[in-house]
Amino acid sequence: MRNHKNAGIVLESRNLTKRFGGLVAVGNMDLKVHRGEISSLIGPNGAGKTTFFNVVTGIYRPDAGDIRFNGAPIDGKKPHQIVELGIARTFQNIRLFPNMTCLENVMAGQHCRGAAGVWASIARTAGQRTEEKRIAAIAAQRLEQVGLGRLKDELAKNIPYGNQRMLEIGRALATNPRLLVLDEPSSGLNDRESEDLIVFLKNLIKEDLTILIIEHDMNVVMGISDWVTVMDEGRKIAEGTPETVYNDQKVIEAYLGRDDEDEDSGTERA
Repeated sequence: MRNHKNAGIVLESRNLTKRFGGLVAVGNMDLKVHRGEISSLIGPNGAGKTTFFNVVTGIYRPDAGDIRFNGAPIDGKKPHQIVELGIARTFQNIRLFPNMTCLENVMAGQHCRGAAGVWASIARTAGQRTEEKRIAAIAAQRLEQVGLGRLKDELAKNIPYGNQRMLEIGRALATNPRLLVLDEPSSGLNDRESEDLIVFLKNLIKEDLTILIIEHDMNVVMGISDWVTVMDEGRKIAEGTPETVYNDQKVIEAYLGRDDEDEDSGTERA
């Protein structure tokens, strides 16, 4: 495990707050994600984890506090601007283009890196055609990386669920991110697929990537994380190494204090 204190900070939130009416979904949230690490954000259903991700990636604007990426403020920027800066994400509920091929889905992830304008695309200029070939080549490379090269011509809706999860990660990687933000990447995966995901994400770190994940599977959290932050009712209640957090009494109470009905909620978790 890396020396957490000495690693550079890639993402930092300070006193980050997001309200929906009278509900404080995220309250005074301080979080630091260190370069070259896999950081996990965990907590019971409704703890505010996905809301926090949505603020970081520009889907929601914060009501208070600030967010910095590589030292520069990003709070208030639009999602496409945040992608251009080098933050890519996946979603708890898979958001692919179901009637596009796997290759086309990954190609779509590179729109923020394209140089050809609208008119060049309409006119099919030589420059635009060259760029399209480059984008297709990069997409094919990312598909191979996530183990889906053989499925490049298959429609996204026709491939198994576990492959759809990896396809969404491939599309995020196609943006050439510095920070990869994954919301429940192991959701719906079987044990073997979850184990493969752990190996895959650990290998991504070797590409000079930093990863922040929301994760419900504690086996994945314990097997992959350098640092874990725990939220409950919109606030941070603990952070530290996986072992430290796993044995923290406040964390144990946060999880055991929820009844089964809450834990099995079918709606997208905050």
